[in-house]
Amino acid sequence: MASPATRPSNGKRVDRPARPGYRCAECGWTTVKWVGRCGECQAWGSVSEEAGPGGAAPRTTATAPGRTPARPIGEIDVEAARARPTGVDELDRVLGGGLVPGAVVLLAGEPGVGKSTLLLDVAARAARGGRKVLYVTGEESPGQVRLRAERIRALDPNLFLAAESDLGMVLGHVDQVSPDLLVVDSVQTIASSQVDGAPGGVSQVREVAAALIALAKERDIPTVLVGHVTKDGSIAGPRTLEHLVDVVCQFEGDRHSRLRLLRATKNRYGPTDEVGCFDLSETGIIGLTDPSGMFVSHILNHVPGTCVTVTLEGRRPLATEIQALVAPSVLSNPRRTTSGIDSSRLAMVLAVLQRRVGARLVDQDVYVSTVGGARAVEPAVDLALALATLSAREDVPLLPGIVALGEVGLAGEIRPVMGVSRRLSEAARLGFTHAVVPVGSVEPTGTPAGMTVLEVADLAQAVLVSSGPRTHPA
Repeated sequence: MASPATRPSNGKRVDRPARPGYRCAECGWTTVKWVGRCGECQAWGSVSEEAGPGGAAPRTTATAPGRTPARPIGEIDVEAARARPTGVDELDRVLGGGLVPGAVVLLAGEPGVGKSTLLLDVAARAARGGRKVLYVTGEESPGQVRLRAERIRALDPNLFLAAESDLGMVLGHVDQVSPDLLVVDSVQTIASSQVDGAPGGVSQVREVAAALIALAKERDIPTVLVGHVTKDGSIAGPRTLEHLVDVVCQFEGDRHSRLRLLRATKNRYGPTDEVGCFDLSETGIIGLTDPSGMFVSHILNHVPGTCVTVTLEGRRPLATEIQALVAPSVLSNPRRTTSGIDSSRLAMVLAVLQRRVGARLVDQDVYVSTVGGARAVEPAVDLALALATLSAREDVPLLPGIVALGEVGLAGEIRPVMGVSRRLSEAARLGFTHAVVPVGSVEPTGTPAGMTVLEVADLAQAVLVSSGPRTHPA
């Protein structure tokens, strides 16, 4: 039986007007009423009304051919799409050679990590090379940026500065300057007057990013966008922002350390397993071609409780020293304190040492730290962590010039790790003469000159071959 709403008393059928629908811009989830939070991906502010069937929105139809007709792929000129070096070698390493014309790079990181300082240095280097650079800041005043530029010596006539937070004004500055490089700091502070919402909202970030990307592609202007991050370290704003840009880089670093690491999590023009290392100081930020020296302090002066390992940051090997201190505890629950080491991995290694090697640690406080603020969280540091802890417990230093590589299993076995050849080459370059590695990790022809490789199958064997002369009574 038809309802009165669809079949009135006169017998004529009346079509009910289509109800409006709402769709999430992040995941495509639909609902019949507006909600502030998507019920599928839990994103806030991403649900908006969409035109229903039979609405006013017309179907897209074919238009006249574009200005650039389709051509065979073999006739496309690739010289204009070659990467141009930025002058910062560590940044070029991560980007895959430099900035590609028309490419849009999103650089994200925590506050105070050095994003603006790095990009201001890159802009100044490009300006000294004869290219026009437009630096748009939406967070600071021109005077503040000028003071930073003076401190890092980034003043140049070809570097133009604009403090704007309106998208229309930013596009007007681009028309006026016609830059060869555009830097926007940051995309969350720019807003469009044609879109509702506060700056940094989902709709605003999407509109600003889309406009700047379209401008970069149309005029072949390499563009760098600075992005904010949330409390958990992810990039603030809609997830589509990362899909729209060509390169996504994460700038990481501990505020108590001068070391900064730049990683590419997405790169359409290069690798995503490269890492750039920088040293941030009061005079600016410089690239570190050899950062291993920052993480090693006792190459010659060996003391109990220290062991060096080689970690892989992307494809770059970094020598890292692990220090351990074991002292009798007066507490019912002994302390387990770490810095730069995963606490869960330390707990596992301590359990294996006590069960498989017989080291008594249940009544001992254990403190483990890395040198220089490095983070050693990959499984390959397990063996060095175990040897440093046992060395501190027995008060016996390890062999001089030794490094340890390997993952420790719960049964006490030493498991192979990836990139052993690169790790050993880095250790040999730094002057290490002995290396403890899992069995079968290195081929006879892959051993660096002047280095003795000691292959071990389990933790007990590793302790035996790495122990040095006893300096104190047990």
